Amino acid sequence: MRTAISERLGIEFPLFAFSHCRDVVAAVTNAGGFGVLGAIAYTPEQLDVELTWIDEQVGGRPYGVDVLVPGKVDAAALGGVRAADLIPERHRDFVTHLLTKYGVGGHGQQPVGAAADEFARRVSAAGATGLIDVALKHPIGLIASALGPPPPEMVARARDAGVPVAALVGTVEHARRQVAAGADVIVAQGTEAGGHTGEISTMVLVPQVVDAVAPVPVLAAGGIASGRQMAAAMALGAQGVWCGSVWLTTEEAETPQPVKRKFLAASSLDTVRSRSRTGKPARQLATAWTEEWDHGQESPGPLGMPLQMLVAEHAMARVIAAAERGEPGALELAGYFVGQVVGQLDQVKPAREVVYEMVYEFADAVERLGRLAR
Repeated sequence: MRTAISERLGIEFPLFAFSHCRDVVAAVTNAGGFGVLGAIAYTPEQLDVELTWIDEQVGGRPYGVDVLVPGKVDAAALGGVRAADLIPERHRDFVTHLLTKYGVGGHGQQPVGAAADEFARRVSAAGATGLIDVALKHPIGLIASALGPPPPEMVARARDAGVPVAALVGTVEHARRQVAAGADVIVAQGTEAGGHTGEISTMVLVPQVVDAVAPVPVLAAGGIASGRQMAAAMALGAQGVWCGSVWLTTEEAETPQPVKRKFLAASSLDTVRSRSRTGKPARQLATAWTEEWDHGQESPGPLGMPLQMLVAEHAMARVIAAAERGEPGALELAGYFVGQVVGQLDQVKPAREVVYEMVYEFADAVERLGRLAR
């Protein structure tokens, strides 16, 4: 499995594991893949702690960091206005209504406040800049921009540190724009993926992006959780794969147990692209939360990003806590970002085992295809 990207980064397998859990990042990295820590909503101090721990675990093996840099709404440039004050009363009332309707404990409290203001600071452009500074002080092998073209300051600082910049895209146009902005690696993410995603499927998107940005290396993302799917991605011209959902049901994952159980029981029809968690279309488990926001008669409709994030994450923290107590209504609301491959995730395994199973199945698939050409 020697590709240009694996040789450049010094990894055994071009298998990139995006996760918000440092344990998953370390486990995949130590198994020969490339863990990427999703750093959204960390403070710089928290990120430094997480990366220091990873450094100690991986023994010099390369790993990456993914930072979300908002492109349109910057909480740091609000002119002194509290982020919570920008959330309309009808949206506050709707969250209170949902928590009351589903019997979530503590529903009488205001859904947003100081916690929302703190979260807004973390997901602002200024907050992201602090995270970039911290990440580049550690021996990372890659830094990724999760939304939109990587900002010039990210590219410049990464160049100075000798760290490649990756960027996620959902269209050919976005891919060209990312390369023009300085991205060294393009992650072509199909609509099957969990989290923020477009409308074009992986099978269609990847070869188009490969052709459009050559010789820039492309990683395939979306609908990849097995060695057969990895082989298909490589056949389309990708130099590796970027996986996220497959790690959510591993032993190391910090996925809340009620949500993990829902993932294990879900089919591939049980996801939906919804703006109800972040304000941008993001694939996630279909739940009462997504249904009420997207189709409920009383819904005011999701806010834009990051304001919807402030509304949703504060409320969802209380929902998860109630779900862990076994409250039935909270279990209906509880969910998380996950791709359509959730239908394949029916066992809890160590992340290392997932890596090895994908590699072995990839080899079998390549051998089987080779026999067809004889």
